[in-house]
Amino acid sequence: MDYQTIINPLQICGFFLTKLAQVLSAVLMKETLRYLAGVAGPSGYGSNSTAEQVTDPSSSCTHFPSQLTAIVTGATSGIGAETARVLAKRGVRIIIPARNLRKAGDVKDKILRESPKADVIVLEIDLSSFTSIRRFCSEFLSLDLPLNILINNAGVYSRKMEFSEEKNEMTFATNYLGHYLLTEMLMEKMIETAAESGIHGRIINVSSVVHSWVNKEAFSFHKMLSPKSYNGTRAYSQSKLATILHAKELARQLKVRNARVSINAVHPGIVKTGIVRAHKGLITDSLYLLASKLLKSVSQGASTTCYVALSPRVEGVSGKYFADCNETACSALANDEGEARKLWRQTRLLIHMQLRQ
Repeated sequence: MDYQTIINPLQICGFFLTKLAQVLSAVLMKETLRYLAGVAGPSGYGSNSTAEQVTDPSSSCTHFPSQLTAIVTGATSGIGAETARVLAKRGVRIIIPARNLRKAGDVKDKILRESPKADVIVLEIDLSSFTSIRRFCSEFLSLDLPLNILINNAGVYSRKMEFSEEKNEMTFATNYLGHYLLTEMLMEKMIETAAESGIHGRIINVSSVVHSWVNKEAFSFHKMLSPKSYNGTRAYSQSKLATILHAKELARQLKVRNARVSINAVHPGIVKTGIVRAHKGLITDSLYLLASKLLKSVSQGASTTCYVALSPRVEGVSGKYFADCNETACSALANDEGEARKLWRQTRLLIHMQLRQ
């Protein structure tokens, strides 16, 4: 046997794999440098852009309608509070659904001190509870207000396994199931508002780059509802993948209905918030210090949400994933239309079944 005929193909294969690794490493390094430098993308904004900058009314590319109404979940702290503050500063009426009404009141007071003419309404909700979500929606709808923007921002990270009152794992219940039900119950109001006002409605699901850590074999709906073994990071990343799939499938349904409402998912970046601090005990202080250099400020973290909520450039864009105020790629699993449709059906069946109990 001529062993040279075997060795050469292997050598060639090894050579190309080495070159591919070098190219990928160079691309990763280039993207990291672009991120650290805050290099602007096609939108004109980048990782260093703040929420105020991307919604600055003096900008030639920032002209949005007046008298908008937005619901912002998770607005009692962090990215959500900054999102609410900046939108209110731009004249948007803000609805803050909150479990902790005292903290929500503090955020409202802070907004009003900066923007005395702002219209901020606080209503009670527990996003892990289907009963509470229904009560909130009923209360909001009774106000007979329009609804132009729904920002599904609230998120929890838990190191230990906990369950909601419907007996669903708490991270999945709060980050995904609760927002699914909230969106479903407010969808007709958003479609109605868009039709009457002529202003395109926008839904923003706040996700995370960690959605890409989930593989298809581990993404089991029933296991996520009631896992036999629990890992906080896994649960969090699975819930964030679900929020993107939710956006993908709902975008398809809205298109079929010719509704003037869009839905997109955003990655805010790794931000200095309570969720990040909750992870600190899992890594060494030195690694945390190194990682903190890549962290965004809260204002930078809220920029992509605010950009997608208000920018004229995003009007009519739906079913996409944004990071650093620019449309970008998400994981192959997050782009799986079949997986998105299956998750939608399973979620709808579960919620309707649990609401009847």
